[in-house]
Amino acid sequence: MHGNTKIGLPLAFVLAGGLVLPIGCAENANVKNEIMAPVAEKIKKELTIHGHTRIDNYYWLNQRDDKKVLAYLNAENEYTDKSLAHTKDLQGKIFDEIVGRIKKTDTSVPFKEDAYYYYTRYTEGMEYPIHSREPELNHSNMIQAILKDLDAGKKRAKEEIMLDVNKMAEGFDYFDVTGLEVSSNNEILAYGVDTVSRREYTIYFKNLATGKLYAESIPKTTGSVTWANDNKTVFYAVKDKTLRSYKILKHVLGTSTDEDIEVFHEADEIYSTYIYKTKSKKYLVIGSHATLSTEYRILEADNPNGEFRIFHPREQKMEYSISHFQDHFYIRTNENALNFKLMKTSVDATGKEHWKELIGHRDDVLLEDIEIFKDYLVLEERNQGLLNIRVIRWDGKGEYYLDFPEDTYTAYVGYNPDYDTHLMRYGYTSLTTPNSTLMFDLDTKERTLLKEQEVVGDFNKENYTSERVYAKADDGTMIPMSLVYRKGLEKNGDNPMVLYGYGSYGASMDPYFSSVRLSLLDRGFIWVIAHIRGGEDLGRAWYENGKMLNKKNTFTDFISCAEYLVAEKYTAPEKLFAMGGSAGGLLMGAIINLRPEIFKGIIAAVPFVDVVTTMLDETIPLTTGEYDEWGNPNVKEYYDYILSYSPYDNVEAKKYPAMLVTTGLHDSQVQYFEPAKWVAKLRDMKTDDNLLLLHTNMDAGHGGQSGRYRQHKETAMEFAFMLDQISVSK
Repeated sequence: MHGNTKIGLPLAFVLAGGLVLPIGCAENANVKNEIMAPVAEKIKKELTIHGHTRIDNYYWLNQRDDKKVLAYLNAENEYTDKSLAHTKDLQGKIFDEIVGRIKKTDTSVPFKEDAYYYYTRYTEGMEYPIHSREPELNHSNMIQAILKDLDAGKKRAKEEIMLDVNKMAEGFDYFDVTGLEVSSNNEILAYGVDTVSRREYTIYFKNLATGKLYAESIPKTTGSVTWANDNKTVFYAVKDKTLRSYKILKHVLGTSTDEDIEVFHEADEIYSTYIYKTKSKKYLVIGSHATLSTEYRILEADNPNGEFRIFHPREQKMEYSISHFQDHFYIRTNENALNFKLMKTSVDATGKEHWKELIGHRDDVLLEDIEIFKDYLVLEERNQGLLNIRVIRWDGKGEYYLDFPEDTYTAYVGYNPDYDTHLMRYGYTSLTTPNSTLMFDLDTKERTLLKEQEVVGDFNKENYTSERVYAKADDGTMIPMSLVYRKGLEKNGDNPMVLYGYGSYGASMDPYFSSVRLSLLDRGFIWVIAHIRGGEDLGRAWYENGKMLNKKNTFTDFISCAEYLVAEKYTAPEKLFAMGGSAGGLLMGAIINLRPEIFKGIIAAVPFVDVVTTMLDETIPLTTGEYDEWGNPNVKEYYDYILSYSPYDNVEAKKYPAMLVTTGLHDSQVQYFEPAKWVAKLRDMKTDDNLLLLHTNMDAGHGGQSGRYRQHKETAMEFAFMLDQISVSK
């Protein structure tokens, strides 16, 4: 209750099964209706390891179905609703702005595979997609023809609707369809459905000719299958109680799932397993993946009853991936190559001792991925934080890079299922340029814009500008940032700003366009992406220097970015907000323990904040597979280091910024009780009167609410929270 008794109003208390709900006074001057936040009961729990004991007073919140826990979460939701009640009109306005920019009738760019063009379309007023296809016709511009008709709302005579998710989702609060895979004969669709948001999918099969479902369904899977070439055998991955995909099973269509055969069991708990088919459609590939190691097994797709054989045995700290083309496999690997290199080997001799180098290691260039065409090898290379697309002729007659029009951008090779073509699909976007899908002729270098994301309304990209600036970290490292704002902005220290960061798992935060953030930019905000260590923005070393025993670099890099932006008068502490989700939520928790005074407010989405306890609990999803990311706290060196930054363990009696924390009751990646415990402890210990809110989506998980429009309700709430903190009500 610290910080609440100062107000001096009488308190009324309601005792609800151990949950104390004080009612009648405000936690923040911005709250129009005076109310009091819930106060969670303290039940002492001692956690001892390595001769050290931690006291966790809120450990009891780790009971998803307990009535007292649900009462607490609902009380927090009620408090959040009442605290932001005076912003409801603003939330509604922002929501209307966001969904108003979305083209109501829209279609993805069709892609051709086998004898069909596949696409996903949305119809006005509907939350979910319609997955469709059309048979290939003798039409040279069929992609453009489909787009033209469907974007204009016209029906296509040859359209075959495979799944209308709007009809499927009726009666469900949450509904997600994933993993659509069509058999080689184009007759049967397999797909996965999740109605809980725990990322446990049930697989179904549909006859596309009759529209009828097959009798069998397969629960507790990753949501997708891989078809053998016989059009009746599928392989799929199942999950254990920690939601780790740990087995590959084989199912024959039309038989009982009780008869399914286990073809691979990944017994090592730090690995997950999956299966896919090569682009050539000649091989089935079982992959085993840990943070720092991979292993593959292969089998001819024409021989589903054969035995998978190891491509190359797993080695500690060695990663590799494989692509098949003609008589060879192409291997991207980091063996003695921090930024990866490209190797080649015969299909008959796949062991490492047979590999021959094609593209060597470079200290300044990260080899991210490859795409193979009949006459060309295409590489995705990251240099100075930007992705370049490099084209090399197989016959050795030259190579070149694609050129891009802006200094800071995001480019990527798209889905190209066909080898035998000189046309490559790729994507392009930037902080000011909506996402575009283009077709590039590898022979002539001509490019055709297939579609640019349409932003409905008066959007004009010429009204905005972007730039890249650098902050100096504590150790002298220069940390890049990507900024976007409306033209005409003055660097006078009076601009509200969102500083966004992630910085984990080697995930690069590339600068991309978002029509959502226009609602802040048009109100004078600057949006900044901090490319901090822990991501892979500047190569593999950038990742290595922000993980394990180097993890604190991630947090201090972010703080250095904030300090630079204030010093250069882009913003000021009283107008600077920080935002991050999941591992980025850990970042939020760490920075407010280190430098709370430099931030006005924090948005922490599904935050991973109870790092020590989670990483010591092997029953929680993702724990064992992430020892190589965070360290294993069962080892004292890692325990001490993680404990020194774990946000929950380092909450202190001091002032914190205003905070909005969001989570999902069914989150399978960061369990809801981490943010719930964190908020309870912060509320008990903080010495300020700044608003602290917890919003739990009781029907969703890590990815939030399902639906094309509904997901933006929480975004509108987050934006309104920030605007309210700087007294903007319109």
